[in-house]
Amino acid sequence: MSSTAAPARFRERLLARELLLGTFIKTPVSHPVEIIGSVGFDFVVIDQEHAPFDRVTLDTLILAGRAAGTAVLVRAASGEARDILPPLDCGAQGVLVPHVSSAEIARDIAAEARYVGGRRGFTNSSRAGRYGAAGFQEHVAASDAQTAVIAMIEDLAALDVLQEIGAVAGLDAFFIGRGDLSIALGVDRPSAPEVVRATEQIAAAGRAAGKALCAHVDRIDSPDVAWLRSIGVSAFIVSSDQGLQRRAALQTLADFRALA
Repeated sequence: MSSTAAPARFRERLLARELLLGTFIKTPVSHPVEIIGSVGFDFVVIDQEHAPFDRVTLDTLILAGRAAGTAVLVRAASGEARDILPPLDCGAQGVLVPHVSSAEIARDIAAEARYVGGRRGFTNSSRAGRYGAAGFQEHVAASDAQTAVIAMIEDLAALDVLQEIGAVAGLDAFFIGRGDLSIALGVDRPSAPEVVRATEQIAAAGRAAGKALCAHVDRIDSPDVAWLRSIGVSAFIVSSDQGLQRRAALQTLADFRALA
């Protein structure tokens, strides 16, 4: 892992299966992005699906990522153009799109994120185009080369069409959504055998299709990490800014009480 790699190289590193460390950002202020980036995380994921981010706040946090030298991805609220285009115009290095349960949905999100062969709305006047400094073709080429598109596989319907989803051009990676899969399978934990089987099925399909694999874990010392690495996961989203803060606070409290 190289914490000094330029954020623009995130997609290249993802496709090369480098071991990458990130976390979700749930707090709508810039400071967690600056702190997490400055200590050397490879990327952060702004969570627009489950946390309160408007477009102005999103723009500020992407700027914070640039200041800290870390790649910023956005978990979009949906696969619609209105949720994919703004983060990319603001300069995000990619998007995670939830509930990609069919090849049709996968094709749509890839098209919304790409210029050539897709239907991404053009502008080079935003941060992504360096406020007009990037010429037309320069911006198109750089955006298509550097934008990572990650499909979140977290629905039972997706398990039946993994080969078709994997065949979609412009889709770079599978995120294995073990939380939603647990709910869908009617079990109470991601470590349940049913979820393990589904995870291994998704990973096998991703490897066969040449897609990178990404997963979330609560802790990097979790026993799940070695298993996930063994099935091909190379990008790990560990906890969240709030989860990391809570864990540090609990440890500090325990250390304080030990004084007594």
